[in-house]
This record gives sequence, C-alpha cells and structure tokens, in this order.
Amino acid sequence: MGYRDDIAAGRVAFAHLIRVWHGRNGWSHRVLPGLAEALDLGRVHNSQLSMLRNGKLASPGPEVFLALGRINQLLAAEGSGGQLSPGLRQRLLDHPELLAALEASALPVQAPGEPVLGPGELLEVFVGLRQPPAAFDLRIAEAEAVGLSAALAELFTAGRPWRLCREPVLAAYPVGRRQRRERFAEVMAGQRDYSAAELDAELPDLRRTLAALGAAGEGELEPDQFLELLRRKAKALRAKGLGVPASGELAAAIREQLRGQT
Repeated sequence: MGYRDDIAAGRVAFAHLIRVWHGRNGWSHRVLPGLAEALDLGRVHNSQLSMLRNGKLASPGPEVFLALGRINQLLAAEGSGGQLSPGLRQRLLDHPELLAALEASALPVQAPGEPVLGPGELLEVFVGLRQPPAAFDLRIAEAEAVGLSAALAELFTAGRPWRLCREPVLAAYPVGRRQRRERFAEVMAGQRDYSAAELDAELPDLRRTLAALGAAGEGELEPDQFLELLRRKAKALRAKGLGVPASGELAAAIREQLRGQT
C-alpha cells in the first residue's frame, strides 16, 4: 500500500475518531472550536471540523492538529474522573456554554493505560502512520458488511420472522426518509445487505433503534461496544452455519425439512 492509500485510510480513521469523540461526550459541533478559541490553544473552524467528521478535509493546516491535540491533552490533565480542575473551570467562567459542556462530559481520546494523544499523535492518525485507540475506531471492512447485516436482522427481530416483528421494529427506527426506511426494512427482511459505508452511516440510528425497542438504553452501549456486539453475533451465526449457504447445502437443508413432514 502506497502513501496515498495510507493517507486515505488515515483520513477515514480520523473521521471516525472525531465523530466518536463528539458522540461519547454528547458535544455539539461548536465545543471543540470554542475551546480552541477561548483557551488560545490553536484554531479550528466549525466548517473544518465538519469536513474532518465526514472525511472530506484533505489537507488541514498544522493549527488544526495543534488545537485538537492540546484540547485533548488538557482534558486528560484537568478533566479526569469527570471533575474539572479549579483552574480550567476558572478559565471558562466567561464561556458558560463551554463550561456546561465539559461539566457534562470531558472524555479525552485515550486508550486505557496509554498516553493521551497530542498534536503529533493525531497528525500520525490522520496520515495513516498510527492506529487510533480501538474504542475510537469504528471502521467497517467491506468483507464483513454482509455478516454484520445478518447480525443486525437477527438482533432486532430476536431471530423471529420479519413479518412478526415488522411494525414494532420500524416504529423504533428513528429515520423519516422513505429511502432509508425501505433499505432498513429490506436488510431486516434479509432481502439485501448494507454496504460498509452504509453501515458506517447507519450506526448512530441503529443504536437509537435498539434503545427505542427497550432492549438497551442509548447510553448502555457505546458505539464501539455496539459494533463489537454485532461482530460477535455475526461470528456466532457463521459458527452455526447460518451464513450464506451454497445452493447444494440449501437444497439438502430443505430436503431434511421435507423428510420431517412425511
């Protein structure tokens, strides 16, 4: 893989990192740019952050990594244990919205027991030289999308026929757009599979669906935990022989069922 591929993969990984960082803290898109400006830690504009979240900013300037890395280091040093330090609280007194956001949640990008990622480490993630912490890396390989789609359908229907679960599951799915609802229903019915890119985009709403069904509160499963649950379920389905069967295997299974009825 050449350097262009490394950078392309790194940009995708960085987009996941930013999205999960926001999601885990429940921040709006204004928090990180606001902190950078209020605390004079660097400069990152709202538009830049939005493009980073979507993997569309190809060449961010050094100030972006300086801002994000220094904010991350600050949170690790002065926001540990869910309590802001008196010094950080004092610096944010003139910015009540930012103070409220950090009082609610101030988790840094950091793997348990590992050093916090600063400007240099975040740059290395962006250019593909470093893997982000596993909990902040939700990249889905194209080859696993079929199995994860099957695992989703199995999870949301509890293994029951789709016709028996259609109404409550569709009622729990929070998306209003007709095209996405139809696609979701097709996946649940086993008529099609999500692509890796589609699953990537759907994960937040799929977690909300699980919460709306009453199976788990939205805060009970973090994004990485939800994805890992699906991966384990997909592996279990393969182990049971419930993956995509060859035509001969399917015919043999049908014949077995027919023998049981005679």
